[in-house]
Amino acid sequence: MLIDGFFRGLAAAGKLHPGARSAHRAVEVLRDVPYAPGGARHHLLDIYHPLPARRPGPWPVVLYIHGGGFRILSKDSHWVMGLAFAQRGYLVLNINYRLAPRFRFPAALEDACAAFRWAQENARGHGGDPGRVIVAGESAGANLATSLVLCCCYRRDEAAARSVWETGCVPRAALPSCGLLQVSDPRRFGRRRRLPRCVTDRLEQISSSYLPEDGTTASTELADPLLVLERGQPPDRPLPAFHAAVGTRDPILDDTRRLKAALDRLGVPCEARYIEGEPHAFNAFAWRRGARAYWREVYAFLDRVVPAEP
Repeated sequence: MLIDGFFRGLAAAGKLHPGARSAHRAVEVLRDVPYAPGGARHHLLDIYHPLPARRPGPWPVVLYIHGGGFRILSKDSHWVMGLAFAQRGYLVLNINYRLAPRFRFPAALEDACAAFRWAQENARGHGGDPGRVIVAGESAGANLATSLVLCCCYRRDEAAARSVWETGCVPRAALPSCGLLQVSDPRRFGRRRRLPRCVTDRLEQISSSYLPEDGTTASTELADPLLVLERGQPPDRPLPAFHAAVGTRDPILDDTRRLKAALDRLGVPCEARYIEGEPHAFNAFAWRRGARAYWREVYAFLDRVVPAEP
């Protein structure tokens, strides 16, 4: 509750800054658009449109999946991500999804897949190009973004994975930052180096609240997309280029290192960036020097891989 309240309060305070006003950034925002039947709060997204007068469409589409340990935060706490990509010329779909522990795996991944399908069917009506999709997220959102990419590129049996595979679309780029890419075995980080008890406690609670309770027969492979990639199985469709950034003070830094190594073995382009001295989810703190460096590098990566200009 304290962490959730802190970040929500910080996000709300940030909106008071004049530079946060979307009109000043040549961006229009359409809020609370349902991407799944029923229109529940956890099935809404915000659409950030670049103003056509500044940069005409069709725009590449960024599907952004927020972090928060699968348990807290929302699209509203991550408005800065939508604004940052949209002012660069990308149509941004900033999504909510079902949160643990009320909704355990695979609920959040099913929602990410549903939002991806919605983008394929509806992005063009909002000025987007469904053939140029970028999947992005930080922390838990990086996990979901990476698993969503696997659903697009590997033929799998899970219902959500099949529904994404059947769209025939593969993201053009993936941006998992500060990723928690293996939810099982949360103690692995402490075996490599000593961590404060408060950190190991948080990681263990994420695992216990997100993964299904004992007795389930459902596969949880996609809760650990890193392990899927480390198996080294060639994809059925080519994986997109990755940009993976993490701070050197992030206790889950090793997952990004392992992601880079796994993608290298598969021959997938991956730019891994280790930002000196930065903590977990540093890229959300736009005033930090490391965050500004992160956004410069992300923009440069996208300019090479999926430029906003056709």
